[in-house]
Amino acid sequence: MELWHNRILVLDFGSQYTQLIARRIREAHVYSQILPCTVPLASILAYRPQGIVLSGGPSSVYEKKAPSVPKELFDLGIPILGICYGMQLVTHLSGGEVAKSKHREYGRSDLTIDDRSNLFKDIGEGGSTVVWMSHGDRIERMPPGFRSIAHTANSPIAAMKRDDHKRRIYCLQFHPEVVHTPEGTQILRNFVYDICGCKPTWTMQSYVETAIRDIREKVGKERVICALSGGVDSSVAAALTHRAIGDQLTCIFVDNGLLRAGEKEQVRQTFAQQLHLNLRLLDASDSFLAKLKGVIDPERKRKIIGKQFIEQFEAEAKKKSGGATFLVQGTLYPDVIESVSFKGPSATIKTHHNVGGLPARMKLKLIEPLRELFKDEVRVLGKELGLPDEIVWRQPFPGPGLAIRVLGAVTKERLTILRAAESILDQEIRAAGLYREIWQSLAVLLPIRTVGVMGDQRTYEHVVALRAVTSLDGMTADWAKIPNDVLGKMSNRIINEVKGVNRVVYDISSKPPATIEWE
Repeated sequence: MELWHNRILVLDFGSQYTQLIARRIREAHVYSQILPCTVPLASILAYRPQGIVLSGGPSSVYEKKAPSVPKELFDLGIPILGICYGMQLVTHLSGGEVAKSKHREYGRSDLTIDDRSNLFKDIGEGGSTVVWMSHGDRIERMPPGFRSIAHTANSPIAAMKRDDHKRRIYCLQFHPEVVHTPEGTQILRNFVYDICGCKPTWTMQSYVETAIRDIREKVGKERVICALSGGVDSSVAAALTHRAIGDQLTCIFVDNGLLRAGEKEQVRQTFAQQLHLNLRLLDASDSFLAKLKGVIDPERKRKIIGKQFIEQFEAEAKKKSGGATFLVQGTLYPDVIESVSFKGPSATIKTHHNVGGLPARMKLKLIEPLRELFKDEVRVLGKELGLPDEIVWRQPFPGPGLAIRVLGAVTKERLTILRAAESILDQEIRAAGLYREIWQSLAVLLPIRTVGVMGDQRTYEHVVALRAVTSLDGMTADWAKIPNDVLGKMSNRIINEVKGVNRVVYDISSKPPATIEWE
């Protein structure tokens, strides 16, 4: 996708924070793309970046096969920002010295700023600011031409720069992209605006124009089907594709038996009656549940569900007059990052059915117009396309549906219990005015039973775990501090109204180390 003249390239060295760098830059309305650090120099030049960011990473520069970049990168005259491992790599390749720190520096640190120009303009009232460190190596000796611009108690060279007629290179030992560095966003904006000279031209309006053009060029006169779930991702993907090709698009909603209460009717009302899209509703619940019978492993669940979805879509494509050639999916950037090593050597966390769960020989060609977007960008895009608030602000719902919230074997009985519990959770979250504040809320049916007393009778029934998190992008999350009275009402209603449940617990784990979903 040919995008805007103002753009920053992020080279990924394997940090789990890499995507946050791109996100923060985009929040400044400057387009940023992530490429693996192994990309050839010619590809970097072809991208025509106005600035380059070298991400952090888990490696040491002295390890065998440590990721690196060509030294020629530093001689291009393009401003460079090295973060954590990126700083250490710049030092190593430029003739400085990196060594193991006597004390690993992880977490909050007080940064003393020695030079408040350029990168640190308007940063650190009183000469210091709070930053987030995460490193075991540190800079012992700077390369020739560099000078220190900030330090901490443990890192005498916590930031450095070389800014002359030959090179414009800035380096940070800390992570400005994380929320734990309060002034990190401004530091990145100083780099993007003042040092790289970028203008804030990245908007969802401009994205719509570019995406529509690309979809039309790719599709031509062919027919397209869209895997529609009713969630914000697939809904925005469908609306965007429909804006591009009109009635060439048919949306398919598959009832896989793993949906929440009332989901099918909501989709019918919104997309067929309100937005007037071509919509086909398929009931495939029996086939999905049959394939999932006795399956406990969550990765097997995802693979099975992904395969079943594709089989449904391919069968439906054949029924259409002339057949469909393309399949639209609402894949987002975080889906890709967590599923596969897409643009860098980051670790695989879990498979998403619409990324890693696709069969290798799928006959339909993919259209993923949201693949490079974060969730908040998708919501803005949805508003730009005129989607109603109940769709745009809907909380995320996983592609495999309730199958990964029923821990253990998936049965109709256990799905009925979970569906009722989730419905109560949703009602109470909305009634408390917390729906927009919470990133995601869900119920999980645990594969255990506990002893209880109801009506003077001993019970031995199911346990439901409630989970709610706050987040900016879904990549990191904190557990939501729901008021005790609201939690109490949820628990009371679930135990009294959902047959088969005698205990409710609340998950207070953050991400990381936990994920948002339990499976």
